[in-house]
Amino acid sequence: TLEFLWQEGHTAHATAEEAEEQTVRILRLYESFARDVAAMPVVAGRKSKRESFAGANCTYTIEAMMQDKRALQAGTSHNLGDNFATAFKTQYLDEDGERKYVHQSSWGVSTRLVGGIIMTHGDDNGLRLPPKMAPTQVVVIPIVKKGMDIDSVLEATRSVAATLNEAGIRTHLDDSLERTPGWKFNNYELKGVPIRIEIGPKDIEKNACVVARRDVVGKEGKTFGVSVEPTELVSHVTSLLDEIQDSLLTSAMAFRDENIVDVTSYEELKEVVESGRWARGYWCGSDDDEVRVKEETQATLRCFPFDQPASGGACLLTGQPAEEVAIFAKAY
Repeated sequence: TLEFLWQEGHTAHATAEEAEEQTVRILRLYESFARDVAAMPVVAGRKSKRESFAGANCTYTIEAMMQDKRALQAGTSHNLGDNFATAFKTQYLDEDGERKYVHQSSWGVSTRLVGGIIMTHGDDNGLRLPPKMAPTQVVVIPIVKKGMDIDSVLEATRSVAATLNEAGIRTHLDDSLERTPGWKFNNYELKGVPIRIEIGPKDIEKNACVVARRDVVGKEGKTFGVSVEPTELVSHVTSLLDEIQDSLLTSAMAFRDENIVDVTSYEELKEVVESGRWARGYWCGSDDDEVRVKEETQATLRCFPFDQPASGGACLLTGQPAEEVAIFAKAY
C-alpha cells in the first residue's frame, strides 16, 4: 500500500449477525466523523463484489467528492464472515463447550482521509480547516510598527488570547516581532486557521478588535469593531466558529450534489463521466459488465448507497429489472 499511516481495527464475534452489526456501525462512525467533524460530505454504501476487499463477504465504504470531482474512498469497513477464521483456524469455545469459528470485521481509515480534507476545503491561499478539527482555531496578531509604543498593543493581544484559551477555544498568540503583520496573515491563511484576530492602536482606543474568517477571503470576511469585553468576545468567536463549520459543510455538500447526475442509459453514463461528474443509476450488471464500464469510461462502481429510492427500476446497461442504484465515477 502507498498509505503509511492507518487507523485500523479488527473484531471477532460469535455470530454472523454481530459481525455485520459491528461492520456497519464502524462505517457509520466514519461517516459521522467525515460529516460532523471534517465537514466532508460522503456517500456511505456497499461496494460491489468485484470492488470488495479480497476474502470479505462484503465491504462498506464512504466515498467523498474532491474539488476536481474525482471520488475518494475515504474509509472502509469489511465483514470478513468466517472466511479468515476457517483459513487460520481461529476458533472459540461456545456455551455448549463446542469449538466454533469466529466471525470477523476489519475496518480502517488512512492518511488519504487527511488528503481528502485538504482537497475538499483547500483554496488557492492554502488550507481551510474545519474549526472542530483545527489544532489552532484562532490566531491573535498584534498590528505594530517599528518606532511605536507596542507595549499596550501586546498587552491587549495577550489578554484576548488568554480570554479565549480560558473559554476552551484553541488560540495562538503570535506576538513575535521578526515578521510583519502581512506576512503573518498569509502564513496563517496557508495553515488554514479558521479565525484571525487583529488588534492595533486604533482598536485599543475603541476597546475592540478586527475578526477575519478564513473561509471568506478579503474584506467580506472581516468584522470590524468587535468588542474585546470577555463575554461578548467569547460569544462572537464561538458563534463564528460554528458558522464556519456549517458553511464549509454546506458548500461542500452543495458542490457534491450539483455534480451527481441521475442516468437511465449507458450512453448517459458515458456523457456524465466524460464531463467529470458522478453518474447514478439503477444497476444489476455482472462483474464483466463492471469491467466493461471501467475499460470504456475509466469510471468504477463506487458503491450502492445506503440511501436508495423507494422502488426499483431498469438497469442502465442491460435494461433488466434492478433493485438498487449505484454510483459510477473516476476515482483516485
